[in-house]
Amino acid sequence: MMQAWLPWALGSAGFAALTAIFAKIGIERLNSDFATLIRTGVILVVTTAFVLATGQMQPLSAVNRKTWIFLVLSGLATGASWLCYFRALKLGDAARVAPIDKLSVVLVALFGTLLLGERLSGPNWAGVGLIAAGAILVAYRG
Repeated sequence: MMQAWLPWALGSAGFAALTAIFAKIGIERLNSDFATLIRTGVILVVTTAFVLATGQMQPLSAVNRKTWIFLVLSGLATGASWLCYFRALKLGDAARVAPIDKLSVVLVALFGTLLLGERLSGPNWAGVGLIAAGAILVAYRG
């Protein structure tokens, strides 16, 4: 039986791949930071429309202090990630930049175990190692 999260994760991977390709084409004649600003505006509009259309809007008062802090930190990290990613795309090949960006998978495994107490099995860690090695090999210019 398929896990409920799997179609969403696969969609995320597919859209992330398209993000790299579309962004690489879109920033050909544009400053990467300005391109990130445009992209962020589009995301804000689309996400707002989605939340409103699906009736998922909640009052801001429902968000507690801890949630605010961590969502703001997440937003700051996302912004920094996007600025770095678009700059890397501007300077490098999408087929080499994207795999290095996906080293985030390796970092999430490490941070998840260290900060969240999540546990990975031996085969899980082997997969993490293979992801790291694969990302490095794909990005390597030989």
